[in-house]
Amino acid sequence: MKKILMVLLALLVVGSVFANGGSDTSSDSSQLKVVGVTLGDIGNPFFYQMTLGAEAAAKKIGGDDVKVMIENAQYDLNKQVNQIDTFIANGAQIIILNAVDFKGIAPAVRRAKEAGVIVIAADVGAEGGVDATVTSNNYDAGVQAGEYIAKKLDGKGSIVIVNGPPVTAVTDRVQGAMDVFAKNPGIKILSDNQNAGGSRDGGLRVMTDLLTAFPEIDAVFAINDPTGIGCELAIKQARRESEMFVVGVDGSPDAEVVLADPDSIFEATPAQDPYAMAKMAVEVGWDIMQGNPPAETTILIPVTLITKENVASFKGWTSK
Repeated sequence: MKKILMVLLALLVVGSVFANGGSDTSSDSSQLKVVGVTLGDIGNPFFYQMTLGAEAAAKKIGGDDVKVMIENAQYDLNKQVNQIDTFIANGAQIIILNAVDFKGIAPAVRRAKEAGVIVIAADVGAEGGVDATVTSNNYDAGVQAGEYIAKKLDGKGSIVIVNGPPVTAVTDRVQGAMDVFAKNPGIKILSDNQNAGGSRDGGLRVMTDLLTAFPEIDAVFAINDPTGIGCELAIKQARRESEMFVVGVDGSPDAEVVLADPDSIFEATPAQDPYAMAKMAVEVGWDIMQGNPPAETTILIPVTLITKENVASFKGWTSK
């Protein structure tokens, strides 16, 4: 009977190990071994920088042997859910989540939490009980962009907002800009609901349609730099660059280039630092593993407005 009990106990242990992808790392807080990172679209340079920041922080904490699993969700909720489940199965101790759907991702977050995984939302918020959120002050980014546009137009003009994926970073930026425009009754918003997908191709496509729909546009607010650069391309293709200007968000290397170009109508961008953001997200996750949660569960990183006038002194993202 004793032998039978010992065999059964051994089988239970083995089953537990395989259920955690080969090792029960989530319960071990003494060493960082596995980190999962799922991001909206790694094809966007912003998110690629986040992969570098997360990996750098993980290796600094856990050494070269730490396993960093990086996945591209491509703004597909089902894909991101499967990625989180894979992280859990592989014994992830920390998941860095750039949610593609604020509410839709909640069940996957809850499964991760039930498995003992620390989940840190990065860049955008997420429901389901994340341990902390590390993000730029996106509302302030929208305010800065809106104030630049309102001042340049002297409080009067017709604008379009080229929107993006329905995630908190985007909605907060749009809300910030809208609140500024609401204080300037001379500003007319022609369109604010066209989703360009946060990409250059999307910006080109949506802006081409908007140029056809509206014969008079004075300014464009694009929710990120790739979208804004795509919008500028559409405007130049339509030969309407003398009529309007473009403002984005991110402070990306591509935006630095166009801001420095005297012929560009891309004029301003509130700058974030995706590398530093993802790095901080991993560090916050590790601190929580050690029993040291942050004083505030939402950590806001300031943004800085970069324009043609000050781009020469802009140091850029932490890692380009």
